[in-house]
Amino acid sequence: MNPWLIVLLVILGLFLVLEIIALIKRPGSRYKNHPAEQNPMQGKMVRFVEDENDKLNADGKSGHLEAIGDSSHKAGLYEKVFKRIFDVVLSFGGLVVLSPVFLILSLWIIIDDPGPVLFTQKRVGKDKQYFKLHKFRSMKMSTPHDRPTHMLENPEQYITKAGKFIRAHSLDELPQIWDIFIGNMSVIGPRPGLWNQDWLTACRDEYGANDIKPGLTGWAQINGRDELEIPEKAKLDGEYTKNLSFKMDCKCFLGSLHVFGKDDSVVEGGTGEIKKQENAK
Repeated sequence: MNPWLIVLLVILGLFLVLEIIALIKRPGSRYKNHPAEQNPMQGKMVRFVEDENDKLNADGKSGHLEAIGDSSHKAGLYEKVFKRIFDVVLSFGGLVVLSPVFLILSLWIIIDDPGPVLFTQKRVGKDKQYFKLHKFRSMKMSTPHDRPTHMLENPEQYITKAGKFIRAHSLDELPQIWDIFIGNMSVIGPRPGLWNQDWLTACRDEYGANDIKPGLTGWAQINGRDELEIPEKAKLDGEYTKNLSFKMDCKCFLGSLHVFGKDDSVVEGGTGEIKKQENAK
């Protein structure tokens, strides 16, 4: 038998296996069996109402979301068909090619700080649907789970040695390739916010940025990342949404390649931390 045919059959077989696993895992990854975990604001347009009587949310503001109508977004042909095809092809290729990297990083994480290799967080997806996002664990087991880095006091104390390296090179995000393959994310799009980042969610709604799938990287990521304040980040996410196209996706993809070297826009302390440091000088 032709060796190239054998390779093709192996690739097709592997793809079918992963697709079957994705079909099985997809409902659970979107809390289909746990209605209480789903977002009551899914499919709604919202605004943020500040209220000092509310619990402090993950953005550092007290308040809550209020529905002001239904989302009217209608996906175009590129978003609905071609973008998904690119996502499937790229994510499948990434899972196969990077499998040795996944193995090496997994062993390092376990040796450095015994515990699970991956951790999941409830994040906001397309139309505000909650989904389980996967990351390589870069922090100690004792780290608060549903709190963004910028809300932690002295976040450096929680980061493992392996974690410091993989975060600096954005390798902790690699498991999200699976989230792309399964259909909860896209290669390019707004970075998915935590379920309790109400201010971010509301700011993005002003620009329609919650109407599309979140991404592994995006326009805001290559234009500032952690040094951006939330309103600035939401505005850039809106620019991407408004100009969604193959050309825009290529620009974001190519602009993101440098992060696997050393990304100086990653700051322990997260959103807005660079500006805080500059103001303190």
